[in-house]
Amino acid sequence: MKKLVTLVSLGVIVFGLALTVSARDFVTIGTGGVTGVYYPTGGAISRMLNKKFDEYGIKATVESTGGSVYNINAVLSGDLEFGVAQSDRQYQAYNGLAEWKEAGPQKKLRALFSIHPETITLVASEQCGAMSVADLQGKRVNIGNPGSGQLQNSKDVLAAFGVNLDSIVAEQVKAVEAPGLVQDEKVDAFFYTVGHPNGNIKEATSGRIKVRIIPISGEGADAMVKKFSYYAKAIIPGKFYPNALGGGGDIESVGVKATFVASSDLDERIAYAVTKEVFDNLEEFKTLHPAYSVLTRENMLQGLSAPIHKGALKYYKEAGLLELIPPALLD
Repeated sequence: MKKLVTLVSLGVIVFGLALTVSARDFVTIGTGGVTGVYYPTGGAISRMLNKKFDEYGIKATVESTGGSVYNINAVLSGDLEFGVAQSDRQYQAYNGLAEWKEAGPQKKLRALFSIHPETITLVASEQCGAMSVADLQGKRVNIGNPGSGQLQNSKDVLAAFGVNLDSIVAEQVKAVEAPGLVQDEKVDAFFYTVGHPNGNIKEATSGRIKVRIIPISGEGADAMVKKFSYYAKAIIPGKFYPNALGGGGDIESVGVKATFVASSDLDERIAYAVTKEVFDNLEEFKTLHPAYSVLTRENMLQGLSAPIHKGALKYYKEAGLLELIPPALLD
């Protein structure tokens, strides 16, 4: 009898442990290069979750990836639970455009919220003589690596300003490599869609080869904003890059937004926890990077084109924020 009781007790303990383990979730957030803003964004959110492990039972880790396209595909395939992606890439994936044209609309893609604004930044060496986008013809230009959001941004800018892709020598390497390529005189210019200030841009402006940040403005920029709903006019604060040629004045450009995405298959409880922690601790979150300084609850619900994840919607309903979300996104 005593032996039977012991076995029963052991079974209860094992069952209890199984319940504890099953109640824990391990999630990975796909970001970008370690020197960009995506990586610290993922890091900040993971720390928020891990700090509340006893409450949510969620353990989060961060993965440095190739960027927006990779993150969206990995989220949809289940290789990642969350990903940071540019708003234009979110739009294209959900509607089956660009890289997703052949595969068709990715209707399982879900948005949680927007984060920082990202500006298309064009850096060119003084030696190449480029002062405008049109001057890039015949130049060696890094347009971004496959799988990154900036690759399509670069193509859109070039097209809007009448620069045929065949008229430049296009390189497709990661943004983190571009400043070194400029300083080694292996490329004349590079595009980088990123939040500011950014370490790579600081590196590019502080080397032996003098560089300038070229404006993306005028009729070409107007055409981009008119044609694509996810682009908007933006400013690059010159004060962040005092060593760039041009006197440190603000530079006009065009930008998108970084967004936080997941799949509709993701557990609602996990999406709710992430959304609640970010929004309930927004003032703390904003102190973690200068690019977050402009964030508000209102603008974090702008720039989204995929339906809002049901877990995030639960929080927005509790917080009285549903009225800020376009009806089309209330899936």
